[in-house]
Amino acid sequence: MNVAIMQPYFLPYLGYWQLLVASDVFVLYDNIQFTKKGWFHRNNILLNGEKKLFTLPLKQGSDYLNVVERYLADDAGQAISKILAQIKQSYRKAPYFDAAYPVIEQCFLCPQTNLFYFTEHSIRLLCQFLGIERTIIRSSDIAIDHSLRSEAKVIALCQALGAKRYINAIGGLELYNKNTFQHAGLELCFLQSHVPGYRQFDADFVPYLSVIDLIMFTSQQQLKEMLADYSLVRN
Repeated sequence: MNVAIMQPYFLPYLGYWQLLVASDVFVLYDNIQFTKKGWFHRNNILLNGEKKLFTLPLKQGSDYLNVVERYLADDAGQAISKILAQIKQSYRKAPYFDAAYPVIEQCFLCPQTNLFYFTEHSIRLLCQFLGIERTIIRSSDIAIDHSLRSEAKVIALCQALGAKRYINAIGGLELYNKNTFQHAGLELCFLQSHVPGYRQFDADFVPYLSVIDLIMFTSQQQLKEMLADYSLVRN
């Protein structure tokens, strides 16, 4: 069984969804520390041919809080309305806008104010839209010692789930030791995402945008092919 473990990112780029496809069980960290520089509450869209960052406003909180302890700001609805208006402005002439926009709107209009549950809701919605049927589990629901950190926690989560292989994004190549995983009875692999260009109106291609951009410009068949376009690297 393949297990992948990731932070709950909001409407992330193609590689995140490829990691979901590569896994049998996908663990979402809810008891992981929130970082302002992460992608928990923000992402990039295409606006007037350029990369544009949008950010969900959050209530003030300690830098040491876990993501499940963070909440949207009381007036987040105003910012969300502006973001949705930007998305409409940018993508209303995209070829698959009519199919894509309603699911994106559902993600932004989720009634949850807890940041983790808000983001988890969007991940599950997009999995349905993309045809990804995988078991998704919250990390805190797995019976391990949650005081563990980094590699030790990953191994504990995998062992508790009965995994044979742990798959991480390629960016974590330097974080984990193959021998440590082997001693724990786990194969360690990294997903190398292939992110092909696609037509974004008639402008130069801008890569690594939110999945919002991807589903506005590509058909269901193209999405299926892109989701399967990755390779697994063994360290």
